[in-house]
Amino acid sequence: MSNPSDPPKSHGRLSIKASLQPRDLMEEPRVVKGAFDARIVTLFPDAFPGTLGLSLTGRALDFGLWRLNTVPLRDFGEGRHRTVDDTPAGGGAGMVLRADVVDAALRVAMQGADPDRSRWPVVYVSPRGRPFDQATARRWAAGSGITLLCGRFEGVDQRVLDHWQIEEVSLGDFVLTGGEIAAQAMLDATVRLLPGVLGNAASTDEESFSHGLLEHPQYTRPQVWEGQEIPAVLTGGNHGEVAKWRRAQAEALTAARRPDLWAAHQAAQDAVPKPGRKARKP
Repeated sequence: MSNPSDPPKSHGRLSIKASLQPRDLMEEPRVVKGAFDARIVTLFPDAFPGTLGLSLTGRALDFGLWRLNTVPLRDFGEGRHRTVDDTPAGGGAGMVLRADVVDAALRVAMQGADPDRSRWPVVYVSPRGRPFDQATARRWAAGSGITLLCGRFEGVDQRVLDHWQIEEVSLGDFVLTGGEIAAQAMLDATVRLLPGVLGNAASTDEESFSHGLLEHPQYTRPQVWEGQEIPAVLTGGNHGEVAKWRRAQAEALTAARRPDLWAAHQAAQDAVPKPGRKARKP
């Protein structure tokens, strides 16, 4: 069991110490005014920042463009052993995170947070939640922060989810041992959309899902590799033709690999009024 008086645990530039306050994972962080604030309630705070501390997201964290704090759930456990879970009511396998323990952790995690849930959602990373997608990442990135609850065992007592009106979001139709990996993936997708994180903001306009389609194929030097040449249209200098080719490739890939996205894209296109024609009534 960790003790708040223990010396900081260092990992390179990172300094981590057990505390009943949200823990900032950067040592003496520089913070930009209005920076996006991510807070993670987890049994495994040492899992963070993980890959979020690398590359563009790590550099942005270092520069104070966003903040990452963890709230160790174990610190709010009951009794000498800091128990955070108990057996399911009604019987069954596994253990369930206790409502009182999770509530105490959330109360600390939400200190100073924006009370407007549209600006600061509270999210439980759960396989039964609504699927995470690019639209969700854009919505979160437009806010001031987010609190993510990482589940373990058989889940979380429903009463605390209802009490806090927690939004449940799933990374996909599969089950992980806990929510930490999923939380990192969701945060990566969100943080990269924040102003100043990517060197070229236009990059997000052309990638998969930004316009309801998968991204077109990409090529770079050498011009010829293993007998395969870069498509001539990409090296001809005609930007209009390049755009048409990329659009056609994106549509073909989406139709072949993601018929669900393709159907939604076609429906959206049909709903757009054509020149000289009134929009179709529902």
